[in-house]
Amino acid sequence: MTAIGFVTRTTNGGFRGQLKVLPVCADIDIVPNRDKSGDTSPDFRIFTQGVEVGAGRILRGANQGSDYISLSLAAPDIGARKLCANLGRSVGLYSDGGFFLIWNPVD
Repeated sequence: MTAIGFVTRTTNGGFRGQLKVLPVCADIDIVPNRDKSGDTSPDFRIFTQGVEVGAGRILRGANQGSDYISLSLAAPDIGARKLCANLGRSVGLYSDGGFFLIWNPVD
């Protein structure tokens, strides 16, 4: 699994950290979507420098049955394809509230 960033939980229920993908290194904010209006709306919105670059959804894992957050980002600096990642807890590293952005290549 390739880590492409690291975030920590914020007091508002979101996350803050960095996306580190060559050639992009950007501070990001993953903010709860307080205006969610249905199942098709994302649970989180992803911003860098005040610009929305992606979304996140809470999904349930098929194998373990636990919830996780799946992210999808798109920006000209990343390229023509979407960048997909999942938040994975970083137990024992950095802090208990830390999460890696684990690259999830989409075919």
